[in-house]
Amino acid sequence: MQQVTIGQDGRRVGVLGFGCWRFAGHDLAEAETLIETALDLGMTLVDTADIYGFGGEGFGAAETLLGRVLSAAPARRERMFLASKGGIIPPVPYNSSRAYLIAACEASLARLGVEQIDLYQIHRPDLLTPWEEVAGALDALMAEGKIASVGVSNFTVAQTRALQAHLGAKIVSTQPEFSALHRQPLEDGTLDWCQETGAAALVWSPLAGGRLGETYLPQPEDPPMLGAVQETLDRIAALYDVRRSDVALAFLLKHPARPIVLLGTQRPERLAAARQALAVPLSRQQWYSILEAARGAPMP
Repeated sequence: MQQVTIGQDGRRVGVLGFGCWRFAGHDLAEAETLIETALDLGMTLVDTADIYGFGGEGFGAAETLLGRVLSAAPARRERMFLASKGGIIPPVPYNSSRAYLIAACEASLARLGVEQIDLYQIHRPDLLTPWEEVAGALDALMAEGKIASVGVSNFTVAQTRALQAHLGAKIVSTQPEFSALHRQPLEDGTLDWCQETGAAALVWSPLAGGRLGETYLPQPEDPPMLGAVQETLDRIAALYDVRRSDVALAFLLKHPARPIVLLGTQRPERLAAARQALAVPLSRQQWYSILEAARGAPMP
């Protein structure tokens, strides 16, 4: 597995990571198989959040299940770069006040059964809490050793810089939605900021909610460029004898910001198959042809 650097201590993690958005609901044996498969494949960054499981098994359910997986075999913790997120609490919906963030992080630690979270991220920006208060909570958590590094999720570059201005620790990551159908990080400065600062980009929904997978059937609400993007991905996939989704992931991995692509599949065989994306040698022309299909126009 190709690796990139993340965190205050320069940890190395695989460029493909495992996302726990749909992790809650498995029995322990299924959950252990998923985590072991990811780690064995080199997908060492495991990303979860306290909100994952809400609406199904319940708030905190994904962290609780992951904690059971770690408790069943404590050596797994040493193989894993553990990332979690806090700051969403339905129906508020967002709260990044000092008191709430500290309490949320401590609750995550208890559910996960660990003493420290490698990367703690503000899940979404709370527009009602001053940045200096958010920063104070994060600095306090770091000083107490409860988190090793700080990241943000779904933040604009301006919001990230505003938080950084009050934060003693360096923000080491940002987590944007990014796919061939959701190109905003290419255009809004997010990936440029990552290259500017050396921060990691943890990409969620890399297959656009499954729209760039092999079996997806177009729906009326799909964006108009979906067909053109699928056709372009399929044409390139045929050249390399790989799947459409492999090319869609390779498109993200080729960017010089060196993003970490979070895979949300809950099937071990699909985790294994996703590694094929690492071997797709996209040319510059092929990469831009995907972008042009997504834009619906040639590059200016």
